[in-house]
Amino acid sequence: MNKPGAKPNKNRWIPYLYLSPFFIIFLIFGLYPILFSAWISLHSWELNSSLMNMEWQGLANFEYILNDEWFYRALYTTLWLAIVSGLPQHLVAIPLASLLFRMSASRRHLLLCFYFLPFITSSVAISLVFTSLFSRDFGVLNQLLNGFHEWTIWGHQPLGWLFPEQAIDWQDSTHIRWTIAFVVFWRHVGWNTLIYLSAMKTIPTELFDAARLEGAGFWRQLRHVVLPLLRPMILLALTLSVIGNMQLFEEPFILTAGTGGSGQAGQTIAMYLYATAFSEGDFATASATAWLLFMLLMALCLFGRRINQQESL
Repeated sequence: MNKPGAKPNKNRWIPYLYLSPFFIIFLIFGLYPILFSAWISLHSWELNSSLMNMEWQGLANFEYILNDEWFYRALYTTLWLAIVSGLPQHLVAIPLASLLFRMSASRRHLLLCFYFLPFITSSVAISLVFTSLFSRDFGVLNQLLNGFHEWTIWGHQPLGWLFPEQAIDWQDSTHIRWTIAFVVFWRHVGWNTLIYLSAMKTIPTELFDAARLEGAGFWRQLRHVVLPLLRPMILLALTLSVIGNMQLFEEPFILTAGTGGSGQAGQTIAMYLYATAFSEGDFATASATAWLLFMLLMALCLFGRRINQQESL
């Protein structure tokens, strides 16, 4: 506030000038695409047509999606992958983080680098590697299974009954979801390990000392000391995993060569959206799909927040 009789500060607009690049970029590349997506979701519009050719559809695009069988198949696959690949990440990450917590700092940092390396590696590169590993005719995994099947001791094949004779097609409707789930699990378990390890460092060491004096071993300490105190972090990590798995795209897209696999068994919501927009050219329906996915994620986040609030009471 200027003093009476003082001249107004002519340079007070300079801080806003420094901030203006961020707001300009955000308005152009952030807010405008969101509003435009909401607008075209209520219209009929294709990419190769003019914006003047838009026709008002109201909620017809949303009704079409909710009546589309393939949308529900993609939703089922997405939820299936979120559960099958998401929950094991935490069931492995929590004990693994507890083991790393008990190690010396040098060993802990070395092992944590190996566990975290898949997460920072390009998902495209990882998917391409696993595509070659799970190849039906030339994949390393099928070659290994075939070697176990043909392993002979004194003229007998003791493992022949356990391993298949024919090569497994990992992209058929029976195996593709398990293949995707394994890749997603392998890539993200290190990230969750790092989250839990960071949270464990906030637990007072006196609690572990008291538990050891009471004769508690590793698993009892994990159950009675670590898990109760990590409950808020577990809920946060589960929420992040659900959000990430609901937007899963790169791994299933590359592992199925963009087709979704046999019978679209590996098609996720994000792949359904991509196919609607770029294969069918229907950007209006694709935008409506994106908003439905946003509302679903918002509902899941609110549900997780409510559970967290109840746990904190």
